[in-house]
Amino acid sequence: MTNFVLIYTGGGMPESEEKVAEVMAAWGAWYENLGAAIVDGGNPFGASKSVTDKGVSDGPIGSPPATGYTIISADSLDAAVAKVQNHPHLQYGGQVSVYETFQM
Repeated sequence: MTNFVLIYTGGGMPESEEKVAEVMAAWGAWYENLGAAIVDGGNPFGASKSVTDKGVSDGPIGSPPATGYTIISADSLDAAVAKVQNHPHLQYGGQVSVYETFQM
């Protein structure tokens, strides 16, 4: 099995407590459905800085900024993408980028 990093971008925040509870339940169900395929449940991202050969700047490079990550395991990139097709982040206009990792 190979590990894949899921990077979340975009999406909106629910405006009511009821919607927050609904979103959290959907994420919990998604994690439960993947079971042992979850390598690292991840976290949302906070403040950021970008570092280049020209210096340091506030905020991320690129748009929209990344909002969090999860690491999963799967047999292939296509299998990892299949696990993300029903991700709750997609329900609110978000995107999930799937990156294959390599063991070194």
